[in-house]
Amino acid sequence: MKTLKAVLLAAALLASARPALAQSGGAGEMSFSTGLMHLREGRVDMALEEFKKAVKEDGKNPYFQKGLGLAYSAKASQTPVASRDRDGYWKSAITAFRRALELNPYYVDVRNDLAAALIGSGDREAGKKEFLTAFSDPTNPTPEVSARNLGQAYLVEKNYSDALTWFRTSLSRNKDYPDAYLGLADALAGAGQPQEALAQLDAGVKQIPDDPSLQLALGQALFRAGRFGEARARLEEVVRKDPSGPYGRGAAEQLKSLPK
Repeated sequence: MKTLKAVLLAAALLASARPALAQSGGAGEMSFSTGLMHLREGRVDMALEEFKKAVKEDGKNPYFQKGLGLAYSAKASQTPVASRDRDGYWKSAITAFRRALELNPYYVDVRNDLAAALIGSGDREAGKKEFLTAFSDPTNPTPEVSARNLGQAYLVEKNYSDALTWFRTSLSRNKDYPDAYLGLADALAGAGQPQEALAQLDAGVKQIPDDPSLQLALGQALFRAGRFGEARARLEEVVRKDPSGPYGRGAAEQLKSLPK
């Protein structure tokens, strides 16, 4: 599910940059815009068809290729691991991202997408190499994202030492990046340092007080530490700030587990 979350975030970022990115007009641009809308709203199959149309209209537009790759990545993430189709979707995503890079070698953000697809396909070493290449590129506008992605890759492998290094690197690049705090806390907890994990989440909430993902993670960590009063206060705040969203629903569910 984290892979799908990352895909949807990438789609949102691509949409926000769309006026500067779109190079083709007419039917291709219309299909591209419609595909982004469907992808952001979770209609993956419909998004995939629209991006295919856009690429058919203009296969040399790197942004259309990126959109197609994101749709295939989302489709792969939704497909059961045991399904043979899953490998095909990952391969199609990788092909589209590589095509985007061929068309525009300076489109550094696509390297993050390519790396995630490679890892999703099972080629973890190639994926980490792409993340490192993206991080090292001086034109990368978001090195904190590449560093966080590397940290997450090592965290999944339970290589906590390298995971901690990369999450801390991510924070050093951008102290207002919530996912870096969340990843660092997960790595510290995995490394047997729950109190330090709690401290990092607390630091994240102080730095970015309005972020519901950090508030929820801190409330859950306080719950695990047995600090139920503090946990309740944090969780109730998340419910107030995000009553109908995923973080608010998660906080409401966690509140049910607190002692009366």
